[in-house]
Amino acid sequence: MTRKRNDSHSTEFGLWLREQAEIESRLGFVATNIDFVWSNYKTGQWMLLEEKRFNKRPTYCQRKLFEQLDCAVGDDPTYCGFHMIIFEKTSPTDGKIWIDGNEVDRHRLIQFLLFADPLAVQNKKWSR
Repeated sequence: MTRKRNDSHSTEFGLWLREQAEIESRLGFVATNIDFVWSNYKTGQWMLLEEKRFNKRPTYCQRKLFEQLDCAVGDDPTYCGFHMIIFEKTSPTDGKIWIDGNEVDRHRLIQFLLFADPLAVQNKKWSR
């Protein structure tokens, strides 16, 4: 049986997927979501963001899928990478913040989201 979610952040379809014996994870099937496709429609810049709370890290399967996605879109000159944002607790307001393993403050997070921080525009390959 596919591992159940350990939170309540799923849709009915997401819950249904995890109940189907024909597509169990032991057969190689996995489902993950991308938390944000972040963009500036005026400049065309965009990036993929995965958010983790409580110092969590992506699972092995998530890392592999994110790497595949990053490689697939990596040649787009407006693509600014696939980035991991980790919160010590739940958000920028209640603890530390890390972007791709670099501790940042609220101001730098905003600069990152404005595509004005080198972390956001260096377009490095997924390696987290």
